[in-house]
This record gives sequence, C-alpha cells and structure tokens, in this order.
Amino acid sequence: MNVNGEPVSADVEPRTLLVHFLRDDLGLTGTHIGCETSYCGACTVIVDGRTVKSCTMLAVQADGSDVTTIEGLAADGELHPVQEGFWERHGLQCGYCTPGMIMSAVGLLTENPNPSEEEIRHGIEGNICRCTGYHNIVRAIEYAAAKMRGEAPAPAEWEEVTA
Repeated sequence: MNVNGEPVSADVEPRTLLVHFLRDDLGLTGTHIGCETSYCGACTVIVDGRTVKSCTMLAVQADGSDVTTIEGLAADGELHPVQEGFWERHGLQCGYCTPGMIMSAVGLLTENPNPSEEEIRHGIEGNICRCTGYHNIVRAIEYAAAKMRGEAPAPAEWEEVTA
C-alpha cells in the first residue's frame, strides 16, 4: 500500500487492524485508538479517497490502497486548510479526537466543498468529541471550506465585535 504518498510493505498477522499497523508498524501515532468499535472516530483515515475508521478495517484489506493519515495532510511545511481552520477557530481542546475529526472533515469537503452548517454537523456525526460542544469544530470546517474554495474565511465571532 501507499501511506501518505510513500510505498510501504510488511508481513502482518491476518487479524491486524489497520490502526495497529499504522501506529505500531509504521509509527504513525497521530491516528488515535479510542473505542475500537468504530463509535468514536478517533482512528479515522482516508483510504482510496474515502474516510474509514481504521479500527474496523484489517490491514490486509488495505493492500494495494492509498492511505492518508493526519501526518500526510500538511504539505511542504504548510498546514492543510482543515488543520489551519482547527488552529484559527480553536476547534480543539484536549486534541484526542482532533486527528480523526480533521480526517472526516477533509473527506466531507472533498465530497462537498460548500457544506451548510447542517451538512457539516451531519458529516462529522461519526466522530465524538468529549470536550467541546462542536461549535468551534463546525466553525473550523467552515473556515477550511472557504479557504479551499479560494474565498476569505468569515471572521470569527470574536473578530466581529467592534468598539
């Protein structure tokens, strides 16, 4: 398979989950293990252009696939617009869910570059954040969507306040 644009090959036990292969064999620890039941979404990666919860996919199922993890998003030292949005709009607190949330947002924006707030909330509903009320996460994804469309992101609520 190709992981973050690099070919990788390894012998694995047939029962090895993709999340364990990425973390343990490749050292890509940005993909987090949360529930191991596909409920929380912390392990979300992109496989052949589709978001996948890597705790429910066997590594051998990804044979011949292109896999992108959170480590593969930034290019040439520049954050991906979704990563930038999470930074600019404070879309994280403890950060545990953040890689999976970002990967789900990338998948959403690939399919729908101009989602409504409702579509964003629906698009990330497979990801659980235990720290936030999702408000800033949604704002972060709106920021990224605008940036990816070549538009200026709307000011944050705190930037709209005038004296």
